[in-house]
Amino acid sequence: MSVNPQPFQLNPALRHDWSLNAVEALFDLPFNDLLFQAQTLHRDHFDANEIQISSLLSIKTGSCSEDCGYCPQSARHAADLVPEALMPVDAVIKAAERAKAEGASRFCMGAAWRSPKDKDIERVVDMVKGVKALGLETCVTLGMLTDKQTQALKDGGLDYYNHNLDTSEDYYSEIISTRSYQDRLDTLERVRDAGINVCCGGIVGMGESQTDRAKLLMQLANLPKHPESVPINLLVQVEGTPLHGTEALDPLVFVRTIAVARIMMPRSRVRLSAGRASMSDEMQALCFLAGANSLFYGDKLLTTDNPMTQRDKRLFDRLGMRMGGSRYAG
Repeated sequence: MSVNPQPFQLNPALRHDWSLNAVEALFDLPFNDLLFQAQTLHRDHFDANEIQISSLLSIKTGSCSEDCGYCPQSARHAADLVPEALMPVDAVIKAAERAKAEGASRFCMGAAWRSPKDKDIERVVDMVKGVKALGLETCVTLGMLTDKQTQALKDGGLDYYNHNLDTSEDYYSEIISTRSYQDRLDTLERVRDAGINVCCGGIVGMGESQTDRAKLLMQLANLPKHPESVPINLLVQVEGTPLHGTEALDPLVFVRTIAVARIMMPRSRVRLSAGRASMSDEMQALCFLAGANSLFYGDKLLTTDNPMTQRDKRLFDRLGMRMGGSRYAG
């Protein structure tokens, strides 16, 4: 008779003291045992058959001064991308209206900046106000912020700010040289202290080790407060970027990453983000079983392809899942 190992008690209390050994032990569990623990905790905090839908729009595209190795929006890379200036506010509102009609409950706006100018923040605040007036939650990702800019977004009613750590601190320099890991942590602290919900995760499949994936999740879970949303991205390889040609990640390793994130941050929304266009329906179903309960909806994720909404709706129907829910469970 096989014995189901239970090295970690399923405890609803949130932990911020994860050790690397403990996280790596989770990754090393037999696959079925790991998913069982993740699904059990998931059901403690969420409706297991409900999925929160976000829509993401690039409001300013390309010409970014950063050198992130995965990103086609960097001005330093040779990706085939046409830069676009900051969108008019009314065009953003129309896009948000379409997203709401398709079932999104949160509208996210991304701009390819290292850090925005104050005049840019004024226009983004107008976008936030217009989107909120539609009854949608709002999220923006704009790069690094000053205290003044953060407060302006808070005063404008912003619900979430996205700023990913991308990978472990150890592997970070292999991916980005124009911004430090501490810069990212400082931005997260500034946003959190302002009372804006944090959306923060990372990218896997960039050639990192399992230890790097464990350290990324450990960094997120050991923040003073767990991010309310945790996007887990699978690298989308874009020709002309330094990471194009990286060996593809084993799909089951990606599912394991979702499950470990769910166990470590049981009350956070764990989101399937970039890379879904290359995922089979079966892989996504395993991710939902592992505790993913949020995803980006629509045909584009900033500049890369994403499954069409009708495909997603068919998958939800097949799985008996429904769209709804948004707020952090904590």
